[in-house]
Amino acid sequence: MLLLAAAFIVAFVLLLYMVSPLISPKSLKLPGAHVVVTGGSSGIGKCIAIECYKQGAFITLIARDENKLLQTKKEIEKYSVNDKQVVLCISVDVSKDYEQVENVLKQAQEKLGPVDMLVNCAGTSVTGKFEDIEVNSFERLMAVNYLGSVYPSRAVIATMKERRMGRIVFVSSQAGQLGLFGYTAYSPTKFALRGLAEALQMEVKPYNVYVTVAYPPDTDTPGFAEESKTKPLETKLISETSSVCQAEQVARVIVKDAIQGNFNSSVGSDGYMLSILTSGMSPVTSITEGLQQVVCMGIFRIIGLFYLGSFDSIVRRCMMQREKSESADKAE
Repeated sequence: MLLLAAAFIVAFVLLLYMVSPLISPKSLKLPGAHVVVTGGSSGIGKCIAIECYKQGAFITLIARDENKLLQTKKEIEKYSVNDKQVVLCISVDVSKDYEQVENVLKQAQEKLGPVDMLVNCAGTSVTGKFEDIEVNSFERLMAVNYLGSVYPSRAVIATMKERRMGRIVFVSSQAGQLGLFGYTAYSPTKFALRGLAEALQMEVKPYNVYVTVAYPPDTDTPGFAEESKTKPLETKLISETSSVCQAEQVARVIVKDAIQGNFNSSVGSDGYMLSILTSGMSPVTSITEGLQQVVCMGIFRIIGLFYLGSFDSIVRRCMMQREKSESADKAE
């Protein structure tokens, strides 16, 4: 009887794997496609642009610093696969003025054609204890990390729906799946992208437009190096429980998931576990993905509880050490 049940389960799983490609989105072909990358002058954004360019895409880079953009343009052009490819640079703050963002994207589409894939990678970070962070930092991060993704997406979505094709990528963070010590200003902005993506995906899926939310871990970028300078001790110790990824590796995963139309994009075993744990009511793009979530949720929750316990232990230990040091200072 057990053998029969096991055989039935195996046959059911194999059937799911066979049927899955039939209901998954059709992959976007990058050769000749127009890919727009905001925050594309450095870090993950630059690596995503390079990865798409290597596959034959036309690139529009958007960032604030014109000098960095021009420098990045030269670097990307080294990876040309044909002499028709173009890298267009536009200097604009995507979080300030929607009409300005809409206008520059219209100009980009006039030069390179309709946007096939938009990668919202513009972002910034501030770390520190809640009461130590300036109030205007909460406003600034929400503007850059959230509205800086809303405005470009709003500017291209109508054309994508008309063409019945397109991809929109929101680069969130593992701090957008799990709130951690020191990220009270940053995490909410990245959590917000998840809500936007889920609601938007439900709207645009009938038009063959697919949304991807990427949750990269700590990644070796200029932004991460700058952020590390102001991290509280607790945040540094928690961060040490996971390894730092290379931007090129993260970019390859994001591009692959985006062209396949996957809603979730994660890197590494920790990323996979977090994606399962936080799947909730998020869309799935294959039967097998949904099956993995159902099967793995329980065991991953148990593992997650051990992680949370270790994080709480780090915070308590740091608090006790700080109080002990303060008491010693007062005694002197």
